Amino acid sequence: MADDQWWRDAPAGPIRVADGLRARSQRGEIARSWWSRRFLSVLESLGLGGRLDRGRRYARQGQVLSLSLSTSIVVGQVQGSRPEPYRVRIGVRAFTDEQWTAVEQALAGQALFLAKLLAGDMPEDIEDAFESVGLHLFPDDAHDLSMDCSCPDWQVPCKHLAAACYLLAESFDADPFEILAWRGRSRQQLLDNLRELRGGAESQRPEEREAPLTELLEGFWGSPATPPAPAGPLVAGAPDAILDQLDALPVVVRGRPLVDLLRPAYRAMVEEQR
Repeated sequence: MADDQWWRDAPAGPIRVADGLRARSQRGEIARSWWSRRFLSVLESLGLGGRLDRGRRYARQGQVLSLSLSTSIVVGQVQGSRPEPYRVRIGVRAFTDEQWTAVEQALAGQALFLAKLLAGDMPEDIEDAFESVGLHLFPDDAHDLSMDCSCPDWQVPCKHLAAACYLLAESFDADPFEILAWRGRSRQQLLDNLRELRGGAESQRPEEREAPLTELLEGFWGSPATPPAPAGPLVAGAPDAILDQLDALPVVVRGRPLVDLLRPAYRAMVEEQR
């Protein structure tokens, strides 16, 4: 048989994989969280129903052999009908340090953002903070994504790319910080920067921020002022998350905000109860 007749002996379906990555959801929608559904909405808006259906089946059957995310790029391998797995790549533009600085300043303006992120949740209005500085956290359309696959299918996304996207959405369900890391900011770096910005929020009143603790003792036992109400419901999660929901205290001890000194105590109390 001539070499150009290879397709006559090609198997009708993919080569089944025993230990591939398998979607947790085996029926219905794959994405559970609003942020994962928001990511998949771009993919599903392309109207490629047949390929997306086959991509979901691939994801649920475990045809994706590997999937890894780093700044700006997701790479993976998907087993198709040929012996050699196909290489898939899904790219998105990472934000610059200057753009992230602007985003962090917008996020730090609301204590609830940091509290929810500390609890492993993605605030529903976090997109507003990005849009306020002219950026979009999620791709707006297919043009915001760079996708390619080594398979012979000319359509993008093919079923192999679709399978990778569905598994990527499930990974976003488990850890929303992966979306931010994809855009160029790691979990630790973002939280550290937001804590620092929140700790300096009281700089709008420098005369109070710089006042040493010894000058505040005289009125310590006086009638306290009514504390402001939190910006939203309290969020369970990190033991010190409540400190990020309240306005910064105008107290500095040895050059450090009082909130920073209270964090270890909150964490120690929780550890002692476990």
